[in-house]
Amino acid sequence: MIEEFKNIINILARPYIMFPAMIVAFIFIFPATDGLMKINRRLGLYKLWTNNGGIAIFAFLFLGFGFGLTDPNFRAIVTKPDNVPIVGLIFLVVFFLWFALKQAWENDEREAKGLRPNEAEDAKENILVWPDLVYIEFIAMLLISALLIVWAIVLKAPLEQPANPTVSPNPSKAPWYFLGLQEMLVYFDPWIAGVLFPTVIMLGFMCIPFIDNNRKGLGYYSFNSRKMAISIFLFFWLILWIFLIITGTFLRGPNWNFFGPFEYWDVHKLEALTNINLSEVVYMILLNQRLPDNILLREIWGILALLGYFTLTPLILAKTFLKNVYNRLGPLRYSIFIIFMLLAASLPIKMFLRWIFNIKYIVAIPEFFLNI
Repeated sequence: MIEEFKNIINILARPYIMFPAMIVAFIFIFPATDGLMKINRRLGLYKLWTNNGGIAIFAFLFLGFGFGLTDPNFRAIVTKPDNVPIVGLIFLVVFFLWFALKQAWENDEREAKGLRPNEAEDAKENILVWPDLVYIEFIAMLLISALLIVWAIVLKAPLEQPANPTVSPNPSKAPWYFLGLQEMLVYFDPWIAGVLFPTVIMLGFMCIPFIDNNRKGLGYYSFNSRKMAISIFLFFWLILWIFLIITGTFLRGPNWNFFGPFEYWDVHKLEALTNINLSEVVYMILLNQRLPDNILLREIWGILALLGYFTLTPLILAKTFLKNVYNRLGPLRYSIFIIFMLLAASLPIKMFLRWIFNIKYIVAIPEFFLNI
């Protein structure tokens, strides 16, 4: 019975199952519209965060990890010194996410009753840098120092043998803070995943003060006043970064294959992947003919798909789902905003295309080192 349950967990942990399920859950847990917020309240998710839901969430996490540690495969992965910080990251992310949203939704309730936010009430009390803040920081420093000392004593340093250019670790993984980037390299060319995306992320952060002109929610926690902004940020942070780090740490095994949390990391496991380009799908599968020799004619379908994605999609969204955003930002700021959003959304789109249709590249022009 227990082994069958573990097998079910291993199946559900497959990215083409887990990733869509996480996106659907995210949409209802962190609603970006008033309609989704009503569904959230009906499902009781609102109370889960505002009342004592944090206890239930942490109880579920502890029980899940406790059950997992009874399995030797799960225990070998999560107790590896390299992976222990990621286990801590999971608990810390869940705690601070719950704590922040709890305060935000409590303030939303107070605002609906005509009351001031909790932060405004607390601001009546004067807190001095000396001695109040300095004492708190000093105590925090002592606690963190003690934690690091205990950590260094209990866990062995993850040092391996001197580097051997003839022997590569399997799997060969980057440090945890680069695992999200390494996961992106699976779906994009190195110049896109290693250069374009990090540049877009930095430029996007720099543009936030100029794009976001909503003055609500400044100086206090609030979700209702900034639903769309918070939901977009949390999606890219949780789903497209934290999720990639966790996936690269616990689910990527030898030969960079996916393994379930209770699955043995077999170095002999080889998945038969037949990744093909969009041009091959159109000509060789749908039209049943050979690829044209002309590069432009061969890749015209992928080029048209990209042009439609970056030209028609912004127009459609401006007239429908993002109509209010367009009216508030204006044409210029909306254009900058939507281009950044579409570039970021291209990652989950490409992941789905790879998992479901085995699409490697939308546009593949290796003659000029242009693969998208």
